[in-house]
Amino acid sequence: MLTFALAVLFLIITPGPGVLSTAGVGSAYGFRAGLTYVTGLFIGANLVALAVISGLAAILLAEPVIRTLLMAASILYLLYLAARIALAGSRIAFIEARRAPGIGAGILLQAINPKAYAVNTTLMAGFPYAPGNLLFETASKLVIMNLNWIPIHLGWLWAGVALHRLNLTERAHRRINAAMAASMLAVVVLASVTALRTG
Repeated sequence: MLTFALAVLFLIITPGPGVLSTAGVGSAYGFRAGLTYVTGLFIGANLVALAVISGLAAILLAEPVIRTLLMAASILYLLYLAARIALAGSRIAFIEARRAPGIGAGILLQAINPKAYAVNTTLMAGFPYAPGNLLFETASKLVIMNLNWIPIHLGWLWAGVALHRLNLTERAHRRINAAMAASMLAVVVLASVTALRTG
């Protein structure tokens, strides 16, 4: 069980779309808006976990067309979120950048986030510690995952909010937002390269 808990910690804490967008939303829009977004991510993460546990994710992702559509949707949505973070507070009118992404945005990101499916599949299928009691193992894994997930994402949100609260110039805030967005774009590039190699 300890090995599983450590695996959860390392798999969730590493930068991916969820934690990077959490820090970005916190930096661009502040704590309250960030907490709303994290609530959506939390709901979405658990829905993905249930899809993996039920086998629904395996059925859907076995189909190459669905897998390709999921990857394309993920990349486009990450680009959209990166743009919203980068343009937060700007006067550029082609995208609504003044309103923070909410609960629905968090759920949607997790639903199309390839890392969420990969992490949940790895954690649920691997690291068996109660093979004689599958119900206990599955339920306890969900509890352990959530006990790690919540403080990790709140930590990333706090880091983003701490940047937001610094007495920086508007130009410096724009640069920070742009750096957060660039980090998300780097994840998009890595996801695209990985998809091309495995596809």
